Amino acid sequence: MTKRITEPSAARLAEINKQLEGAPPQQVLQWAHDELGNDVALMSSFGLEDMALMDIFWRITPEARVMTLDTMRLPTETYTLFDQASARYGIKIEAFYPDMDEVRAMVEGLGYNLFYKGMDNRKMCCGVRKVEPLGRALNSVDGWITGLRRDQGMERSTIDIVEWDAAHDSYKISPLADWTFEQVQEYITEFSVPYNELHDNGFPSLGCDPCTRAVEPGEDIRAGRWWWESDPSAKECGLHLVAPAFK
Repeated sequence: MTKRITEPSAARLAEINKQLEGAPPQQVLQWAHDELGNDVALMSSFGLEDMALMDIFWRITPEARVMTLDTMRLPTETYTLFDQASARYGIKIEAFYPDMDEVRAMVEGLGYNLFYKGMDNRKMCCGVRKVEPLGRALNSVDGWITGLRRDQGMERSTIDIVEWDAAHDSYKISPLADWTFEQVQEYITEFSVPYNELHDNGFPSLGCDPCTRAVEPGEDIRAGRWWWESDPSAKECGLHLVAPAFK
């Protein structure tokens, strides 16, 4: 696909964010739909935030595009939610898979559970199973919608509602940036939005099955992601980095 947009100026981005800062996610998604039409998609991991966004986006346009990265190591409960969401909203989920030649080479060289053997291996696995497929997915859109929230911490604490993703030549839109986890839960309950049953079993943040565990009361909500790694500030898979992961 040839991108139909070019990088906006810093002044234009500032103007957009001034307009949308503090606005409800419905207004942000309406802006995305008006600005980009069918060339914007929700990139969903099917966590609570993404399910709330799917519901809001679908109410704005039943033609809402939803993409996901199927790493082929997701929990069964996540695959069940794929089917439930597709049936509920009548949306065809656009799934992107890792390159199987890359998976084969990685597994044959380092083993199926290589990610437990060091952060470099874990980042390699995320790169093959998530980052490279994301690049292919975003080649087909001019903007992607994320469920990032500022209260998730790390570099997410400073995100703008609308940013320019230079790695993918796309707008990156975070309608829930200033929402709390409690607000997300309230929306899910109020509108009876389907959600992953693992959330009821101590999993506030979901990823691949072998890389996610339940958290204890009082733990950070992302403590269950790559829990064997000691550096909490490094708990990103590479999807939300500024620089391109693959060139």
